[in-house]
Amino acid sequence: MPIKNRFAEMLPEITAWRRDLHRHPEILFETHRTAAVVAEKLRAFGCDEVVTGIGRTGVVGVIRGRATGSGRVIGLRADMDALPIHEATGAAHASTVAGAMHACGHDGHTAMLLGAARYLAETRSFDGTVVVIFQPAEEGGGGGREMCADGMMDRWGIQEVYGMHNWPGRPVGSFAIRPGAFFAATDQFEISVEGRGGHAAKPQETVDSTVVASHIVLALQSIVSRNADPVGQIVVSVTSVESSSKAFNVIPQRVHLRGTVRTMDRGMREMAEGRVKAIAETTALAFGAVATVGYMRGYPVMVNSAEQTGFAADVARAVAGDCAEAPLIMGGEDFAYMLEERPGAYILVGNGDTAPVHHPEYDFNDEAIPAGCSWWAQIAEQRMPL
Repeated sequence: MPIKNRFAEMLPEITAWRRDLHRHPEILFETHRTAAVVAEKLRAFGCDEVVTGIGRTGVVGVIRGRATGSGRVIGLRADMDALPIHEATGAAHASTVAGAMHACGHDGHTAMLLGAARYLAETRSFDGTVVVIFQPAEEGGGGGREMCADGMMDRWGIQEVYGMHNWPGRPVGSFAIRPGAFFAATDQFEISVEGRGGHAAKPQETVDSTVVASHIVLALQSIVSRNADPVGQIVVSVTSVESSSKAFNVIPQRVHLRGTVRTMDRGMREMAEGRVKAIAETTALAFGAVATVGYMRGYPVMVNSAEQTGFAADVARAVAGDCAEAPLIMGGEDFAYMLEERPGAYILVGNGDTAPVHHPEYDFNDEAIPAGCSWWAQIAEQRMPL
């Protein structure tokens, strides 16, 4: 089955929903207006149950099919939150909130799942139950983890769960997916280097924390080049260097480093954490300084289940005629928490030749809406046929 005619008919309305959400972006768990809009629409569509406040500001809608004898329950998830970026698109529907914008297309994801929910509530052409999940705080807050911690999977008996993300650079409405590890685990570290400050004219009287920190930055790169298996996937990046002094003639007492480690499997993740700590501490010690390391685990590796990935790809081919093999992605995705609880799959839908996500000139491509809605609707209808 190709793109459903109903979604072509609904495109102007779904586009209007999307652009309204785009004008009113909300960050992390502060998705109060967005959640209210979503809940209001789900109730208007005739969902059998609409519950707010899951995972703090998440929304869940339940749609029962014309038959429920199969006992199957499938979850469909969209993220709702925006990013702390000042928009530079110049679009008529640009953000009205200073310093916040939908720079990752979560407005599009929410609108597409709303469109699919409306269609499924109208037709109910499936044997089972669909649970539509609207999640806050994907962008670093772990909203997926919080919704799971609230017992969402068990409360509604969800057996499988599916998610989607738009992808700039892919043709509009095309799909790509891969089984197994897909998005990386994303950890963060902070390293405080304590030396002995002093006058820049008398370096012999100091322990130069800037020199020590510089050696640590370089040494951390050996994790990738000399500690990791060359065929593995790992990125170690120091992204911030801050000194306790801003003066030209002062050797600072303290330098603070921040960075990120991204890996694709548990063993690599454990190794990297241990090496970051050991390299920082022993390098500082060699220079007579002290390094204090804070290492914060972030999102886990997002792993697509093999069976559900094959099914999701088949549905994508039915909608778009093809489904490509997606590359490994070193970005993080907190749908990983839902896939740790239940088997499922996450797919990419093409956004066309647009600015990349997390860019101030990015905008979701509304032409992708019919394909995204059709994929979600057919996930339900084909997985739970009447």
